[in-house]
Amino acid sequence: MFRTLILAAAAVALPAASVAQSAAKPDPAKGQQIANQICIACHASDGNSTVPANPKIAGQFPEYLHKQLMNFKSAGGRKAERENVVMAGMVANLSETDMRDLAAYYASQKLKPESARSKDLAAQGQKIYRGGNLSTGVAACAGCHGPTGAGMPSQYPRISGQFAEYIETQLKAFKAGARANDPNGMMRAVAAKMTDPEIKAVAEYVAGLR
Repeated sequence: MFRTLILAAAAVALPAASVAQSAAKPDPAKGQQIANQICIACHASDGNSTVPANPKIAGQFPEYLHKQLMNFKSAGGRKAERENVVMAGMVANLSETDMRDLAAYYASQKLKPESARSKDLAAQGQKIYRGGNLSTGVAACAGCHGPTGAGMPSQYPRISGQFAEYIETQLKAFKAGARANDPNGMMRAVAAKMTDPEIKAVAEYVAGLR
């Protein structure tokens, strides 16, 4: 009798777990609706922004996009981990489910990459990106973001084809400590050792990286 009750309980629990799993799965279609209502002006409907101040987010890892959206939102009376007045307003009324749906939608879009505009500057950036700067302790970017800038899901974002201006701005923000939502302060530690010319060169190289 006892064994029968256990089996019956398990039979009820399994469908319930399946329903919960299904409910938790991100819905890109719902994400697209949110994107067209809230995000389109800055990031375009498919995540391929045309304005360097606003990053291209098409094809980015959903885990990374979700984390950034969460970081822009203040919670429990605490300030947001990543402070940005515009983005704070955009995510203010989004639930965590909304953010997962939005991340899933933009991750499913195809990136329209930028290109390097200065061959000489990109060549300088390539040396730092691939080998770092041993004399000043700057780590090679390729160590985390990969040789083609494709990144690593759940850990390091894809950066290839991003606006050089955006990459430069973010590296300088990490260097100054104005952006501090990097796990274990990794980006701040790297950027702090980079000169502004090195940052500009790396950003130029990344824009044309494939």
